[in-house]
Amino acid sequence: MRRSDCRLCHFKDLELILKFIPTPVGDSYVPVEKIHQKQEEFPLELFLCKTCGCAQLLDVVNPKILYGNYIYQTSISLGLVEHFNRYAKEVLDYLKPAQASLVIDIGSNDGTLLKAFKRQGMKVLGIDPAPEASKSANAAGIETLNDYFREELARQIYEQHGPASIITANNVIANIDDLPSFIRGIRTLLSADGCFVFETGYMVDFVQGKLIDTIYHEHLSYFTVSCMEKFFREQGMELIYAEHIPTKGGSFRVIVQLKGGKRNVSPMVQQMIQQENKIGVGDPAIYREISQEVEEWKAQLSAWLTDMKSQGKKVAGYGASVGVTTLLYLFDLADKLDYIVDDNPARYNLYTPGHHLPVFSSDEIYKRNPDYVLILAWRYNEPIIKRHKKFLNEGGQFILFLPKLEIVSGAQLNQDAVK
Repeated sequence: MRRSDCRLCHFKDLELILKFIPTPVGDSYVPVEKIHQKQEEFPLELFLCKTCGCAQLLDVVNPKILYGNYIYQTSISLGLVEHFNRYAKEVLDYLKPAQASLVIDIGSNDGTLLKAFKRQGMKVLGIDPAPEASKSANAAGIETLNDYFREELARQIYEQHGPASIITANNVIANIDDLPSFIRGIRTLLSADGCFVFETGYMVDFVQGKLIDTIYHEHLSYFTVSCMEKFFREQGMELIYAEHIPTKGGSFRVIVQLKGGKRNVSPMVQQMIQQENKIGVGDPAIYREISQEVEEWKAQLSAWLTDMKSQGKKVAGYGASVGVTTLLYLFDLADKLDYIVDDNPARYNLYTPGHHLPVFSSDEIYKRNPDYVLILAWRYNEPIIKRHKKFLNEGGQFILFLPKLEIVSGAQLNQDAVK
């Protein structure tokens, strides 16, 4: 389904700013018995609303296709467990809710964040549409509803559990198509002095870091504090706090209260809006520059890999995340890589979406001995290289391709490439 209006303000003055190659759903890795089945590809085009400044995909994939076989787990993602432990403490210190009051996490995955809130003495409830993640959370003692959050479910939860002092939704709100309905559900569940807290990708980081692998079908919207402040004001709520955080390549944390709530607006809100205006994230010209850079990166990497393959070199890819699918298609890598390795056991022995490259444990590089490993999970270049010094010492080499092409060998271990 392609929408024709902005999902925040509903105006139709939208400009195409980035046009990527259509891909299957980025997380639809398949078992061997399905590799002969063609997977549907969907457009991957980013538009900018000239009215409110929200960047967004207009092509919306059915959520049942996106999340029916969703296998990502928060606890496996590098650094997120520690981040969520800090998150729970910081939010409780800032909001100071009543002890043992209810915290609800929407898109709670395996319950990692709620475990942290529970350790702080809060009552917790998770909501997640992914069956395996919900099952894992419940098995760990975190009550989790395997469902999509919506107004009707919010009313049911309110009747059974009462109001929530805190509702969280991390790396979720960007995935929601009908945001006004979603926020009505939040308002239904919040106590009078309760707050909605969420983290999501930050468009400033996308622009400055060229985070092209964060564009995939789950991520429908790419926000700024400015567009969020306007949106919540229209929804009868007030954005009172915003903070830039480093997770997921660059995100921001937002706290919202019901209109007329008791808390004052932090000066951080206007400071971040001013910074967004200074950088010019609402200027389509910035995205044309990014598109040109992508074409230059693609040409450089393609020429190098083609040369290596012509010499008979073996090249593996490192990373099997949802964003890797975007990169595999965007950089036309399917016929230039022999296989993929990853550190998530849930990916092992599956095949990449569409191209159906096999995925193995990263330990396989010591058995298969590729000449080169292209790091697709490029935001983790340093920890991956540090973890696999042995591969370099045995003569293998890593290829870094974002934000520039660089070859890392054992001789460079103590140089700037690895600190």
